[in-house]
Amino acid sequence: MYHFFVEPHQIGAEEIRIEGADVNHIRNVLRMKPGEEILISSREGGDYFCRVEELEPEYVSAKILEEWENKELPARIHLFQGLPKGDKMELIIQKAVELGAFSVIPVETKRCVVKLDAKKAAKKVVRWQQIAESAAKQSKRMLIPEIHEVMTYKQALEFAKQLDVKLIPYELAKGMKETREILSEIKPGQSVGIFIGPEGGFEEEE
Repeated sequence: MYHFFVEPHQIGAEEIRIEGADVNHIRNVLRMKPGEEILISSREGGDYFCRVEELEPEYVSAKILEEWENKELPARIHLFQGLPKGDKMELIIQKAVELGAFSVIPVETKRCVVKLDAKKAAKKVVRWQQIAESAAKQSKRMLIPEIHEVMTYKQALEFAKQLDVKLIPYELAKGMKETREILSEIKPGQSVGIFIGPEGGFEEEE
């Protein structure tokens, strides 16, 4: 079943209107016809099982047949990912989205080999957001995780202050017992930040 995302204002009581680039994709690439069934998700959460009704040049309307229950993780996972070499970030984002991450924050740490200037970083984030959207559609997510702008480690720590739980998997940590206790205490609705270093890991001072 094909999957599309819309803004909340496009969702009515009984009908959803798809606009923008997806209209051309539905009409001219997929060549869909009235009566075909599709899955539509709000970008702010919410899944709708729908039937295509009208296919106009500017929009596609779909009748809501059923609203599906929330399938997202009970806690919101924010992945703080140290910039890896090459194109590895694309695979990391794809898999993180498929596994249920709520957002991904690319982070420049001391051992990062990759160094991005502002222009390159902005282009990368646009590309990574496209990958996140594609992965969200493929895995039937109810929302598209946000890929944040590239942050320094200091900026990432400041951003993480608003989260309920912060975790850094680290080879010099005490062991799994304490980690399991922390994980077991995470409650539905809480936000969880997980920091993952680049290939060389974190500096001890970090």
